[in-house]
Amino acid sequence: MAPPVPTHPQETLRRAQRVEIVASRAVNDAMVGAYLSRFKGRGTDFEELREYVPGDDVRSMDWNVTARTGKPFIRLHREERELTMVIAVDVSGSADFGSGEATIRERAADVAACLAVSALKAGDKVGLLLFTDREELWLSPKKGRRHVLRIIRDVLEFRPASRRTAFAQPMRRLGRALKRRAMVFVVSDFLAGPDGADAMAAALGELNARHDTACVQLIDDRERELPDVGVVALQDAETGEIREVDTGSAAVRRAFAANAEARLDATAAGLARAGMDVARLDGGAAVAPALARFFERRRRRR
Repeated sequence: MAPPVPTHPQETLRRAQRVEIVASRAVNDAMVGAYLSRFKGRGTDFEELREYVPGDDVRSMDWNVTARTGKPFIRLHREERELTMVIAVDVSGSADFGSGEATIRERAADVAACLAVSALKAGDKVGLLLFTDREELWLSPKKGRRHVLRIIRDVLEFRPASRRTAFAQPMRRLGRALKRRAMVFVVSDFLAGPDGADAMAAALGELNARHDTACVQLIDDRERELPDVGVVALQDAETGEIREVDTGSAAVRRAFAANAEARLDATAAGLARAGMDVARLDGGAAVAPALARFFERRRRRR
């Protein structure tokens, strides 16, 4: 397993800190409240009181304390204080692609930062799995800002041993590593790789049967349509295969767009059959608001 690249440790740390600062500012009380309300359980062993934040489940309100103090309070239970979040990030070759200001890997770091900061503010542990067609890096769940910075740094800088994608082995490994039920966010472009979309959906469905699993799908605009720039050489980021494509042909562009939409639709259908909730982030989408809407959507379905 390849180690993280330590080429410029200070610059890497500063880069991770910048991402964490942006995420901390973006993750507001409403987002944390939606996260708490959707993912926290309602155990029977009372643990403590805390002030209400927007998005909390009103069923947990302690009306006596609220009336006595003049401020809204909710009751926390033991299982609510012992939750674990794991962020599983696909770092295969396609993650290095990006037609805009950021690659898919960099956008994945933004997603990981927002999720990890939400967990940090909620008092939860957070762990990290980086995967390709195998487990590349595993960070056991912990608390604390230093650990969050480590997560962001590794998502940004880790160099995997493989460039291919497969979900079966990494998801099985993750399921075995987590001894108690956890929240798992799988962050990927969900390009299925040689095993196919059915195998990907099956692996995620198996994990979802044991843990509360959700998918964050990152899509680049150039995965959906080609610009008209003449004949170009396109290289598959995972296999290295190179093809020349005449983007000046309207028929070629239409066929590419149709195939891309068919692939996205097939992926969405496969994930739905596996019972997965999916937050889809197109290129340029602001991460924190998109995740907040996703949390809220899941909360309303409870």
